[in-house]
Amino acid sequence: MASTSSSKEGSILAKLGLQPVTKCSLVKFYAPAVGVASYTALSVNVMNPSLVIRIFPKRDITNFLLATALFGTSSYIYTRDHLKKAPTTARVAYSAAGALLLSFGSVLLWAVLRSIVPPNPTICTLAGVGSGLALVKIGTSYLDFVDQEVLRK
Repeated sequence: MASTSSSKEGSILAKLGLQPVTKCSLVKFYAPAVGVASYTALSVNVMNPSLVIRIFPKRDITNFLLATALFGTSSYIYTRDHLKKAPTTARVAYSAAGALLLSFGSVLLWAVLRSIVPPNPTICTLAGVGSGLALVKIGTSYLDFVDQEVLRK
């Protein structure tokens, strides 16, 4: 019976596009997924701060969103195949630098976009989320390409 329930859980996870929860999946899948969610929320926070203030009126969640996005991005970069042979200190440095460049570069981009885009909250939010997701897609595609090139050699 226990095997039946675990296979049902596995199929539910698979249908939802999720992985079984293990130490490896926490670092390689779930932490980056939470990081992308925080990064997206950060884009909304920068592009349409009044929306976030309405949802969280008593707290400024910017630092929490930034820290979570940094952790998720660092975790994603740290576990990439092309860094597996690097010393641990170098992997930490490279992944932290990549996460910082993405997050702080994005905040700068969103600040510039906010000054260019018409002052419509919906347009600002869509511009922030759209540009953020585009940067995430470009970054993951780039890292996939680097991993493939390293594996070919």
